[in-house]
Amino acid sequence: MDATTSTAPKKQHLIDPEICIRCNTCEETCPVDAITHDENNYVVDAEKCNFCLDCISPCPTGSIDNWRIVTKSYSLEEQFSWAELPVQEQIALGAAIEGGDGEAADDEAARLIAEAHLGVGGKSVAPASAGKPRINLFNRAAPAIATVTGNFRLTHDAADNDVRHIILDFGGTVFPVLEGQSIGIIAPGTDKDGKPHNIRLYSIASPRDGEKPNANNLALTVKREPGGVCSNYICDLRKGDTVQVTGPFGATFLKPDDPAANIIMICTGTGSAPFRGFTERRRRAMRDAPGRMMLFFGARRPEELPYFGPLQKVPEGLLRKHFAYSRVPGEPKTYVQDKMRQAADEVALFLGSDKTHVYLCGLKGMESGVDEAFADICRSAGIDWQQLRADMRAQGRYHVETY
Repeated sequence: MDATTSTAPKKQHLIDPEICIRCNTCEETCPVDAITHDENNYVVDAEKCNFCLDCISPCPTGSIDNWRIVTKSYSLEEQFSWAELPVQEQIALGAAIEGGDGEAADDEAARLIAEAHLGVGGKSVAPASAGKPRINLFNRAAPAIATVTGNFRLTHDAADNDVRHIILDFGGTVFPVLEGQSIGIIAPGTDKDGKPHNIRLYSIASPRDGEKPNANNLALTVKREPGGVCSNYICDLRKGDTVQVTGPFGATFLKPDDPAANIIMICTGTGSAPFRGFTERRRRAMRDAPGRMMLFFGARRPEELPYFGPLQKVPEGLLRKHFAYSRVPGEPKTYVQDKMRQAADEVALFLGSDKTHVYLCGLKGMESGVDEAFADICRSAGIDWQQLRADMRAQGRYHVETY
């Protein structure tokens, strides 16, 4: 039987239409042309997909990392019609599993279903206390129109990197967001092939009620990239310009709205954006919260660290700050994982509480170093980091968003 008609349970790769921003990254990445799209959805052809996973990492939203165990593969026509993913169907176990029977087949089916539920890498879930996010309210065909009300440089004039704080006002358009979500920006014009530019995602740097309380606006933290179409477009915006916005996006990298939650935030560069929103939300809404917040923030030099000045004014009682600089003349290179080890006792104390949440945001290259630092800290404290990380992810307390 082919992949569509076989009745033996199997894993099928699917794309979540609620979260997908239709940026075409997955279709361009897939080496076997298993991904295609129409005017509605991006979909995966079950007969072509070989589970190589090449498309997982480049996806900016995580919508590509979805799986179901099925007895009959969902057709392309079915996937094109979806507004949301179907729930996991109930599978009859036992001898129906391909290549197995009895208890062994039951175990294999259970493994596949668990893998499909969690995603390939053990995909995290939202914190239990987080608000319910609104997702994909606006798209390329019907974007929200925002007006630029501010464009401020965040890094020193002498710094090599130009990082901007952009404020977008939505006027009378309702655009609800939560801390940790992202929006998509549509840069005008077309690429060399005459196609519209891909939508680019940027983390929201404001709390849910805007830059000022109850303002219908939000801020972005954008670094100008050499040759970057969208980053240069955004960094060059002037007050009064209008911008086409899609989203909001993101259903798991959300701030716990529990005053007792301890939050460890680790970031580099513009990865600080969501944590600005996290911190400001707690300052405004939970000023006397018993939970603690800790930030590890890395940059090459103090001049290149976004929000450096304002961060100095945030009281230590609200936010414990650890800055790591890797390119200061005459000083040793220091990275966020080094600062984590220096604060090992405090980090271990946080990790010993089931109220603690961990968030990592920034360049993908930082992941391994941070993970090794957590492992070292836990080893010294008699904690099994591998098990703790898995438990925290399943409980919505461990989140990674790197690029």
